[in-house]
Amino acid sequence: MPVIANADAKEIPWRPGYRNFVLAGRDQGLNCVAGFSVLQPGAGAPLHAHKDADEVFIVLEGTLDFRLGDERFQVHADHTIAIPAGIPHSFVAVGPGPVRMYTFMPASGAIAGATVYFEGGPPPGAAQH
Repeated sequence: MPVIANADAKEIPWRPGYRNFVLAGRDQGLNCVAGFSVLQPGAGAPLHAHKDADEVFIVLEGTLDFRLGDERFQVHADHTIAIPAGIPHSFVAVGPGPVRMYTFMPASGAIAGATVYFEGGPPPGAAQH
């Protein structure tokens, strides 16, 4: 169905304190994935890179401590992060409240099949993304 109620989005098991919902993806016949994430302070993702897929985060609320390649910066609400394919990146939610953000990957399965982890490993639901 082309119209999805965001409140009905499927939650994918991710990481402690990191809730991940697929808004549109494989279940709708798409090759891309649009998602919504809520990260509690201290939650995030270890250093990793997606070999062949760009990634976009649109931060709606909260602050991320973000590493992109050799750069590290804080990203606040109302900012978008453009992550080119192959660039190592990691992030953690900081501040008093959660981070809420939309995410986009142009290839379904890019997390499970084409991600290199330099620290830690894949989240439990990576294959479902």
